[in-house]
Formats: sequence, C-alpha cells, structure tokens
Amino acid sequence: MDSSIEDAGALAPETGVAAEAEPVAVVAPGGAPAAEAEASGVVTGAPGVVTGAPGVVTGASGPGADGGVAVRPPAAPTSLSPSRAGDFMQCPLLYRFRVIDRLPEKPSEAATRGTLVHAVLERLFDAPAVERTAPRAKSLIPGQWDRLRENRPEIGELFADDPDGERLARWLGEAERLVERWFTLEDPARLEPAERELFVEAELDSGLRLRGIIDRVDVAPTGEVRIVDYKTGKAPRPEYAEGALFQMKFYALVVWRLKNVVPRRLQLVYLGSGDVLTYDPVPADLERVERKLLALWEAIRQATETGEWRPRPTKLCGWCDHRAHCPEFGGTPPPYPLPVRAPGSLPVEQGRMGPD
Repeated sequence: MDSSIEDAGALAPETGVAAEAEPVAVVAPGGAPAAEAEASGVVTGAPGVVTGAPGVVTGASGPGADGGVAVRPPAAPTSLSPSRAGDFMQCPLLYRFRVIDRLPEKPSEAATRGTLVHAVLERLFDAPAVERTAPRAKSLIPGQWDRLRENRPEIGELFADDPDGERLARWLGEAERLVERWFTLEDPARLEPAERELFVEAELDSGLRLRGIIDRVDVAPTGEVRIVDYKTGKAPRPEYAEGALFQMKFYALVVWRLKNVVPRRLQLVYLGSGDVLTYDPVPADLERVERKLLALWEAIRQATETGEWRPRPTKLCGWCDHRAHCPEFGGTPPPYPLPVRAPGSLPVEQGRMGPD
C-alpha cells in the first residue's frame, strides 16, 4: 500500500473519511457499545445521529423509566447492518429472533471481552502519541471494565458464580494479552485516526438503508481512506477469508455511496492470532456486494411479509441462545408479532418495509 497511508504519522486530523467539509457522521461520545448500537440501529446516548445521506436523521433511543434503554416494540426491519446481514445468511430464524422478536440473549465472555478490548483501543487514542504504549493501554482495562458493567448491568451475570474472582482474573488477563498483541501489529504512536467507532448510514437508490459502526478510519493527506476493524478472535483459514471480508466490503460500500470515495484499503486486525488481513477494493467489488445485499434484503422483505422464517441448522446451533424456541430442537417460536400479508395482496414498497 502507498506509504502515505502506511506511515500513519502523516494522516489527516479528524475530518471524516474524505477531505470534504461535511463529516460522514456526527455522533456524541459516550454511546452504546458498538455491537449493541449496530444491533439496534441507533447510537444510544447521542441526542441524534446526522449522517452524510441527505435528509436522513436518526434519533437515538431514550432512557426508559428504570434508567435503562427503552425497549422498542416489534416492527418490520428498515435497515441492514453487517451483523444482521450475517445473521440472515446464517439462519433466517435467528434473524427474526434478534431483529423482530428481540429475544434476550445472555452475554458471553468472548463477546464481552471483545467489547472491552475495542473500548481500550479506542480510548488509547485520547492520549498524546508518545504516551500510546502497551502499559498505558493495559492500565485502561480496569476503568473500561467498570464502565462497561455500569452501562450494561447484565454483564455482571458472567462472573456471578466466581466468588473468589479467579475466573475474572484469567479473563482480564486474556484481555491484557490481546491488547499487548496489538502493539506487535500496529504502532499507535504513528496513527492519528480520522474517526473511531464511527456510525455510518447510507440509503441506496433502491431505498435500502445500510448502517454500521466502523472501528477506525485512517485518512491520508492525499484523501486515501483505510478502514480498519479489530477482531479479538483468530484469523480464518484462507478458504474462509472472503466471508471475513464481507463486513469490510459492506462498510466500503457505505463510504463509497456516502462520499463517492472507494476506500484504498480494508484491514482486519486479528488480535487472537496476530494476523493482519488486507484487501484493496475496486468499484466492481462493491457493486457485487450491493447486488448481493439487495437480493438479501428482498429475501428479508418476503420473510417479513409472509412470516416464514426458516431455520438453517449448522454446527453453530450449539452456541445459539434460542434453541428453546427453535423447531429444530423441539421448540416453538413465539407468536409472530407482525401482520402477515394475505396471499395475492400487493407487497409494500421494496426497501421500505415499515415506518422509520
């Protein structure tokens, strides 16, 4: 890749993903963790999210009576994120449980550790470049862990059966090792990200709204864009690399449609194995992704209107929280909470399946 992006000390200040006056998105700090915000389609804690898509303003969900985030009633999906697209491709019924039924899921140690590590890497860039060291990063872990537990009390369940704190200590130690490994893959002293934890949203000509949260955006003085995503797991085998890059191409498509700039590089940083996977997209790549997403959205639209969400059993079913509701395991899904279109009636406008 060009030295203008590899030598991140020369990267532009926080001006957005391209050298233009308007930013891709403006998000108030202190929002929900990335995975939580992406799943719900809003950024919690912000008074509003203004994106680069003309005329699109998404308000943040407000607190409920108990001080927590208000639970939205069931509604037809109106947008697509990389995570939810992955859910539908993995199992349409899982998509329904998560997006339409909004069934609760127990927090997992692996996912929570990933959220913690992401928070640490984001906050490290608040410090001057010379202070972005591994000891400084590790020192952030206790405070970020306390903040995470405060924002998401359900996480306390993870270590409820650990009175001596031994399992928690091992878990935090693994988070420290993941943070340390990052310093063998990138040098944060030479990085000045244009954006961190950036919420982006774009509406395609079809009406399909794409949204997601990008871990880091680097912008060179020449305007070249690098999109970076941290993964706390291990890098996939080469035959599965394309699937791993789907999320990054999704983000690249959103940036392209918003700013008319094709990112120069997509970069996945695997802290679990110490690998870095990169890909340099071209417009033809992103056009193929757009066609795939449109076909996927059409399948979601049809399932939403008919109420037919077929389970797709795989070896991943063993980790699913919803087996008690899944017919493949003898369960019964909850009553479908949306109206079902009668056979022969006209479908709703493609890309807009319900009120925003």
